[in-house]
Amino acid sequence: MGDEPTSALLMFVAHRAAEARVFEAVRAAGFDDLTLAQSRIGQRLNREGIRVTDIAEQAGVTKQTAGALVDELEATGYVTRRPDPADARARLVVLTDRGEKLCAVAAAEIAKVEAEWKAHLGTKAYDELRAALVSLREVTDPYR
Repeated sequence: MGDEPTSALLMFVAHRAAEARVFEAVRAAGFDDLTLAQSRIGQRLNREGIRVTDIAEQAGVTKQTAGALVDELEATGYVTRRPDPADARARLVVLTDRGEKLCAVAAAEIAKVEAEWKAHLGTKAYDELRAALVSLREVTDPYR
């Protein structure tokens, strides 16, 4: 391969830069008991709740790893577990008020990152990039 980085590497670099910004912002906002591994699991949470098995599958980790990280998030007050109304044997991981506040800080920082990217690229190029990435989800994201 040539000296130019691959498109996959370039997307990874951009993702890691955004992730670092968000992690720094949430820590600065007082969420300093969160680890990067926990935040990567937390990215898969939603308001309706999600099973640990689904978190593990989406994150590409074992159920035990996902369960341990969820235990840590629960101990620090970011999530709680509640019965799954669709299956009495299962439990859902749900964001607490503290978890919701954390997500709000993260979302605000992502909005700043995307605004900076748009300003750097220009609206047309940014919108084209975003449309291309959304299109790529059809072949790269089984959880879309």
